[in-house]
Order: sequence, then structure tokens, then C-alpha cells
Amino acid sequence: MAGEASSGTFLQGLERGLAVIRAFSTAAPALTLSEVARDVGITPATARRILLTLEQLGYVRTDGRQFSLTPRVLALGWAYLSSLDLGELAGPYMEELSAATRESCSIATLDLPDIVYVARVPTSRIMTVALGVGARLPAYPTSMGRVLLSGLPPADLDAYLSSLQAESLTDRTVTSPEALRAAVDQARVDGYALVDQELELGLRSLAAPIRNSRGRIIAALNVSAHASRSTPDSLCQEVLPHLLCAADHITTALKHRGHL
Repeated sequence: MAGEASSGTFLQGLERGLAVIRAFSTAAPALTLSEVARDVGITPATARRILLTLEQLGYVRTDGRQFSLTPRVLALGWAYLSSLDLGELAGPYMEELSAATRESCSIATLDLPDIVYVARVPTSRIMTVALGVGARLPAYPTSMGRVLLSGLPPADLDAYLSSLQAESLTDRTVTSPEALRAAVDQARVDGYALVDQELELGLRSLAAPIRNSRGRIIAALNVSAHASRSTPDSLCQEVLPHLLCAADHITTALKHRGHL
């Protein structure tokens, strides 16, 4: 590192900014300026400049005393997940899942307020909206969105729900923050999410989490089916076991690759 710094190619300000972001964790979701300075090993004045810059960029918020990360930092992770070519790694498992269930399946990551599709194996067109890699849907009415939201730190989930302006996309769409929180909490407890015609009438979907080596949810895998050939009970009984198995295989494959 010293050699790089002396050559003029090492940006100490960038290093310190990233170190400030890494200072926040599950054990320390909110920190004072002095705590950040102490943990990172920088002066309070430097910590203040970095934190205020991150706040202006939308990566940090403050209540006047403590600072905490915002969901925008997930966009940094999205760039990394894209570079992993998750679709290529998960492809064989998704093909097996689609063959076993005879339904479409997809993988998405979270880029609030949306989910972003990173892989998809379609069997038939069951949605009016065309979906492909890079497509976005709002997180709140989707099974993958609820799984991904269930992995957020509590403060970030609070911020998302408090700023959400949910629309009734169908007469079944859950839009109230309280009901959405309950649905996300249930997904966390169950280890999967089921959405019944909230995004589009006639569309049901199940989603399960894909985790990194620390157990953190970094993506979600789903199976979508038309309501004419499925019921919520049949999806849970016949599709869910295959879905959970595929999600576990993809999680294991990512760990073995050594990226997560």
C-alpha cells in the first residue's frame, strides 16, 4: 500500500470513505462522529467531512447526533453482484427448477425502491410486462422484493416503509406500511414469501433467499405461475420444496466460488 501511495496512484480519501462505510455493521448500525473517527482511525474533522459528504450523496443519514447508512449503499453491492455473473452460475439450478415445476423462475437483487432482475428462465409469458435481465419492478408487491426487504437492517426497512408511496396495482395489492411490514416480517420468519396477484391479476409467485457466506440475503430466487393452474396451497406443497432446494444450491455454489 505504501508503494502505491508513494507512486501517486493511491487515493487516501477514497480509502477513508470506504472505511467509514465499513465501520457500520449489524452490531453498530448507528455511530456518532467520534465513534466513527475512533473506529476508522481518523481525526474527528476528517470523519465529519466524510460523513457529511456521504450524507449529501444519500449514503448516510443523521438524526443530529448519530449517523447510519441508508439503503442506497446497496447500489454499490449491485455493481459487485453484476460482476459475479450470477446468472451464469445459477443457470443450471434455475433450469432444473423450471423443469421440475414447469414454471418460469428468476433471480433479482435489491436496488431500492426496486428489485432488479439478474437472471431469468421463462417457460411462457404469464405477465403483461416484458421481463429480462436488468428489468425493474417495485419491491413491495413482489415475492422477491419481500424476501430481499426481509434481509434489510431494521433502520433501513423503517426508512423504506416510511418513504414508500405504494400504489394499488390490483385489488389485492398490499399498500399500507403496517401490512407490508407484517408481510416482510412473515417472510423473514418463514424463509420464503408468497405473493398472490398483488403485482398483476392472474400471477402468483414464491421467492426464497440466496445468501452470502455471512448469512446475509444478497439475492432472491422465485417461481411464477398463473393463477389458473395454481393455488397458494399447491405452490407451497408442490413448488416450494424445489425452490428452497435450488436457492440452497445456488447459495452453496456462490460460497464455493469464493466471492461471497
